[in-house]
Amino acid sequence: MSSDTYISQLKTLLDDDCLLTDQESLNHYGKDWTNIKQPAPLAIALPKTTEQVQEIVLWANENQVAVVPSGGRTGLSGGAVAANGELVIALDKMNKITGFNAGSQQIHCQAGAITQQIQQYANEHELYYPVDFASSGSSQIGGNIATNAGGIKVIRYGLTRDWVQGLTVVTGKGDILELNKGLIKNATGYDLRHLFIGSEGTLGIITEATLKLTRKPANLTVLLLAIPNLDCLMPILQRFQKALDLTAFEFFSDEALEKVMAHHNLACPVEQRAPYYCLLEFDAHSEEVMNDALSEFENGLNDELILDGVMSQSQQQVEELWKYREFISETISGRKPYKNDISVTPEKITDFLTGVNDIVAQDYPDFEVIWFGHIGDGNLHLNILAPENMPYQEFTQACEQVNPKIFSLLQEMGGSISAEHGVGILKKPYLSYTRSETEIAYLKSIKHAFDPNGIMNPGKVID
Repeated sequence: MSSDTYISQLKTLLDDDCLLTDQESLNHYGKDWTNIKQPAPLAIALPKTTEQVQEIVLWANENQVAVVPSGGRTGLSGGAVAANGELVIALDKMNKITGFNAGSQQIHCQAGAITQQIQQYANEHELYYPVDFASSGSSQIGGNIATNAGGIKVIRYGLTRDWVQGLTVVTGKGDILELNKGLIKNATGYDLRHLFIGSEGTLGIITEATLKLTRKPANLTVLLLAIPNLDCLMPILQRFQKALDLTAFEFFSDEALEKVMAHHNLACPVEQRAPYYCLLEFDAHSEEVMNDALSEFENGLNDELILDGVMSQSQQQVEELWKYREFISETISGRKPYKNDISVTPEKITDFLTGVNDIVAQDYPDFEVIWFGHIGDGNLHLNILAPENMPYQEFTQACEQVNPKIFSLLQEMGGSISAEHGVGILKKPYLSYTRSETEIAYLKSIKHAFDPNGIMNPGKVID
């Protein structure tokens, strides 16, 4: 059947403004932040209800048309790429907050709601949605759930999975499932909700969610520390964790700091530069907590774990100090970094960082490495920058050649090839470094149960 025929049939399922076929829209909706492939979708469907999503999926099954679910397209693994004539189902028009319960501290929303919209709504009701990351102003909650998004506050608040108390989904078969229905306790067999969390649109499409909220922190305070070497990371984390309820424990290299300062015309936050930096955030809700933080800082200075540091004195200073960490990705994006989003258990961080630095220095001494990450939960972001005069394709091929060495080290340490960005297209060839053959076989069986015709985001996560 021709593309024109497909589009004519889809027009009968959607409102006039809900099916896009112009080239600008195809390019916009057919890719994510990776830009790894030229977008080439069939069309862009913009449903307004769960029932319309179901109609589209049933039609796609009947006509064997592949479907790519699309949220805010802020992913970094190619999970939302449509390059082979797929129908993109974008949830932009399903962006409403549809319910709030103050007693149970729950919010119900459609999957196209922007993450920041959820955070602001919670704040207006004196509550807090703590899952946060640099793209919260453009990412959609459905995409967050489909990738089990993490971010900067996992050490205290956990992943997206920990805040999802109910889901409505349309499976790859076209069935509508209401999963868990917002229940806090529900011991009635397999919790299918957790299969869809982190499934990257390969089992079906998340259309609605019930999310848990929590009490707002009273006085978030940031402490930015300059440290002399990687061996100081874990002792600092352990000391501050014993004394404080940390909401974040971030890490970045001096190379990252230098680029942020130059790009954004920022002054150095500390008097004494260092090879590495930690950024700690905690809720200083009492004078006692603040005194504990200052005491640990002084102890770190005395024990030569810390070279220098600065503590925020206001909300404005909190935001200013966070810029040195949160501006890193945007700052280096012009250099088209080759990214690896990886994790080990926190106590192995130092050994892993050292090992990867040795691998890159030995194989590619001209490559510049920018490190940052969420040390408190073991998540590191390795960014390799190409030499200015090196063709980009040659650079990416060189990085792909070094990947097996890095992932072999990761495998030895029991780590993950993707901590929070998902598998998508880019990490699929390396999935076996984290998952066993038996596990992958079970993943394929689960995929077949929900999507027997294989129409749902084909080519992503598993074949």
